[in-house]
Amino acid sequence: MSEAGVIHDIGYQRYEGARLGRRYSTWSIYVHSVRTAFGIGRTAKAKLLPIGLFALANLASLILVVVGSQLPEPPVSYVGLVSTFSIAITAFVAIVAPELVSRDLRNTALPLYFSRPPHRTDYALAKLGALATAAFVMYAGPLLLMVIGTSFSTKDGFGGVMDQFGDLVPGVGAAVIHSIVIAAIALPLAALTGRRVFATGLIIGVFLLTAPISSALQHFGRHGDGRYLAGLLNPVNLINGVDMWLFGQTNGLTVEVGGYGPVYGVVAVLLAALGTALVMWRYKKVNA
Repeated sequence: MSEAGVIHDIGYQRYEGARLGRRYSTWSIYVHSVRTAFGIGRTAKAKLLPIGLFALANLASLILVVVGSQLPEPPVSYVGLVSTFSIAITAFVAIVAPELVSRDLRNTALPLYFSRPPHRTDYALAKLGALATAAFVMYAGPLLLMVIGTSFSTKDGFGGVMDQFGDLVPGVGAAVIHSIVIAAIALPLAALTGRRVFATGLIIGVFLLTAPISSALQHFGRHGDGRYLAGLLNPVNLINGVDMWLFGQTNGLTVEVGGYGPVYGVVAVLLAALGTALVMWRYKKVNA
């Protein structure tokens, strides 16, 4: 070695800390995805749409509370609130789902995820869970605001407050059902392409373009059982039909299930299971 030679210690050493493993990695993807859905940790532009929609949903709930305080009966039930907001939530999911999965596909980031834990199915389920959670939060805010406002305006004292929280339980159940089914439909569609515009178009097409078809069939089949089964063709009508079957109300929405309520329930469960299976299959096949 020449006299000018120098050996530099650049600090490389073995990692001796805790190895948190597959479960922690999956949880990290889930938490990061929920944050992404609402633009948390991102620019103000990324926050504008989700936070704006959340604020509008809460404003609508507040207006309903104010109007209901002047009426003998509230204009909408908790289950009815969930059913009414479902179309708006599908628009939210159509924009958020591509943000969660299309970006990773387009940027070829999946090899970085799959080179270490978690497994491919862990990634898929974490993303699906995050999308369902984000949709549920969009329902939960207006529901919480409604129960608080209605509790303050009740004239029946503590018993009236407890009645409101008792009525809230079916609303929360409906919100869970809606969130799972909507997410299970939207995420497999979003995972088909790395282009967010195309993914959003696919999701909107499934939710919105099937609505007039379902409504037309309900109208033309109004003298037979067809009007009861037509709601199965549109996801929003489907989950509103589940509300009618389980909770006995859709708040005036044009969904009739007749004696086919269990059919709506079974189809909703199969749709959620199929969507979950498809998104897991998609990530087992994707190149990474």
